Amino acid sequence: MADKKKIDEVLEVEVKLAVDESTGIPDLTQLPGVDRILDTEEHKLSAIYYDTEDLRLTRSKITLRRRTGGSDDGWHLKLPTKGARRELRAELDNPAEIPAELLSAVRAIVRSQPLSPVAQVDNRRVEISLGSPTGEKVAEFCDDHVTAWSLLPGGERSTWREWEVELSEFTAGTEQGAALINQATSFLISSGARKSVSPSKLSTALGETINSAPLPPHLRASNLAPDSPAAAVVEALRAQRESIIDWEPRVRADEFDSVHQLRVSTREMRSLLETFEGILEGDQLHHLEAELKQAASVLGEARDAEVVEERFLALLDSDESGLIDDTTAAHITNDMRTEYERAHERIVDMLDSQRFLDLLEAIDNLLADPPVAGADESGTGSGSGSGESEPSKKSDSASRGILYDHLAGGYKKLRKRHAKVQEHYHDTDLGLHEREEYVHDVRKAAKKLRYASVAAEGAGLKAGRLTKACKALQSQLGDFQDAVTSRDRIEKLAQGARDRGEDTFAYGLLYQRELTRGEKALAGYEDSIAEVKKAFAKIKP
Repeated sequence: MADKKKIDEVLEVEVKLAVDESTGIPDLTQLPGVDRILDTEEHKLSAIYYDTEDLRLTRSKITLRRRTGGSDDGWHLKLPTKGARRELRAELDNPAEIPAELLSAVRAIVRSQPLSPVAQVDNRRVEISLGSPTGEKVAEFCDDHVTAWSLLPGGERSTWREWEVELSEFTAGTEQGAALINQATSFLISSGARKSVSPSKLSTALGETINSAPLPPHLRASNLAPDSPAAAVVEALRAQRESIIDWEPRVRADEFDSVHQLRVSTREMRSLLETFEGILEGDQLHHLEAELKQAASVLGEARDAEVVEERFLALLDSDESGLIDDTTAAHITNDMRTEYERAHERIVDMLDSQRFLDLLEAIDNLLADPPVAGADESGTGSGSGSGESEPSKKSDSASRGILYDHLAGGYKKLRKRHAKVQEHYHDTDLGLHEREEYVHDVRKAAKKLRYASVAAEGAGLKAGRLTKACKALQSQLGDFQDAVTSRDRIEKLAQGARDRGEDTFAYGLLYQRELTRGEKALAGYEDSIAEVKKAFAKIKP
């Protein structure tokens, strides 16, 4: 493994335009916010692009390259993000070894697949720095004369010219920068450029040779008919697969809310597998469910610490009693942050493990070859609806009926758990946590029903109202459960304070406030349940 390298990250916001060789560069000071040309340089750039045999990075709109020449030579990893791209850069110490720090950002995609050169792109670049009236660099204009070779089977040499306008760090992510990019696009097109048909130099270099590469497992077509119940379930699972892959590098980078979102995706996928067992079946499903549960458990440790920390800080900010002493406030402020950081380290260890990579492989293999209930040896059967001419192919109505039956099973479970809340929640002969667990069970049932309704809606059932009602109930009971989790942590902190001989009065004060917040969260619970009942009654198979 490569030695640990310093990684720089920049936000890349740019526009690329195709242009003919004979087209002249216009007066760039006519662009909004551009007052002067700061300098002009010419570079000779050469980049080798790397990918797996089945082009997993390219198909995910990610590029990994080793580039020499220019002011930023080194290893570059470009990751798509909303309206821009994140670019991670590492120094070019060893041109034969991809930095491990860059590989970790795409580990969920690449996994154990080797990376090898797929294209070479050479570029004679004229780089013009554009300055603001006060002298700050606002953007770069690049006039690129490109020669590229696809290294895939059948690859050929190609040449073209293109213009780029890339915002500087001073303007990237600002309203000023967005206006500059929009105006530059219109201005340069009016000056003879045109919209590029390719999103990147790599895509242009690969051209049609991309079709010679095999598809990754999750993109291979299954034999499921689009209107079959199994197809609806598989599409719902596919959406969660994409979410897991998307959030994994963000969790590594500890982006806001990333742990929560990755945990939601793993739990939703597990819930779908459980709810629709009988449409898909087999030992591999049970193994997958167990692995997803384990992953969600590791994520849950950090998520709980994150939620409790937020609630603790809110309690401190809103305190007007003056009764929370400095020692207690310090523990409230710092202890959960320390616990979160330790839990996040355990998450990264999990993401780096072979067990997690095997989980991702199992998900992709399931999508490529869904284990449909009742399938024969060829992979088809009554559950798959795999051929238009098969007499066993179910009609749209029958397919919706199958999904409705599974949805009804989830709804029945919700009703049963709600009945237990009505019977036991106010029974003070039971312990507080035991009574609260009945409420938590309703939340879990509402969550599963919500996930199932989303899948059913994809198959044509009008379940949108049910999805919305379950989401509202789940959110309400989630607030209640957060208060319970926070109380539990306060109790543990108080025990630690007692062991240290510290005053615990303030912990009791905070405990009571969370108890009150939890009760307030349940206000309107019966109305939320009633809305779920009404929403389910509107669904027709």
